[in-house]
Amino acid sequence: LTEWLEEDHLAWFVLDAVEQMDLSAFHAGYRADGWGRAAHDPKMMVALTLYAYCIGIRSARAIERACGVDVAFRVVAANQTPDHTTIARFRQRHEQALASVFGESLRLCAQAGMVKVGLVAVDGTKMGCPAALAANRTKSHIDEQVATMFAEAAEVDAREDALFGADARGDEPPAQLRGAKARRERFTAAKEQLDAAAAKAQADHEQHLAERAAKEQASGQKLRGRKPKPPPPAAWCDGVDWATVPTQAG
Repeated sequence: LTEWLEEDHLAWFVLDAVEQMDLSAFHAGYRADGWGRAAHDPKMMVALTLYAYCIGIRSARAIERACGVDVAFRVVAANQTPDHTTIARFRQRHEQALASVFGESLRLCAQAGMVKVGLVAVDGTKMGCPAALAANRTKSHIDEQVATMFAEAAEVDAREDALFGADARGDEPPAQLRGAKARRERFTAAKEQLDAAAAKAQADHEQHLAERAAKEQASGQKLRGRKPKPPPPAAWCDGVDWATVPTQAG
């Protein structure tokens, strides 16, 4: 996976910054013998949350999805996919420590000359300001941004929990399409019905044309009006009876 990201990708900056941080606060509360320990390495979770927030992603569900399909997220997450509940609970449980680490990481980036980290502007100073004043302005500016990040994350997670339910991610396929066998059976049955509907529509059209031709021949005159057009493909779906399509593997 690491070979798929360019050397200067933001993901590497975030990982390098987190390496410099004191993360002991995230391990507090877990037993030394390993019982009750976090399901995922706190350092990975910190880096994952920081990276997501820096590129404008606040939703725990969106972060979970990205861990499954986005190379940069997979690098940051060490090829793991924590679920959205785990991600949200990590933020809630460690919000104070996360805010501190985020602020420190972003100030580190600002000190290193990174004016922006992803979508986050980390340099709130003005040229010519005394050093102490500049540092305070930068700290205040970054702390405000960090607070905004967490407020937005809490808001979007609460909204999506209400919309999808706490345990659902929101983009799951319908139950009848889960599992390769059930999915293939349902698609096969649906295609058979589509083909049958298309054949019937075409047969009806040809019969209509034949009846029209017979009337013209009998009368010796062309019938008024335009000839019927062939049935459009979009109309063929109207002939599908979805109630008869298998909903699960038999």
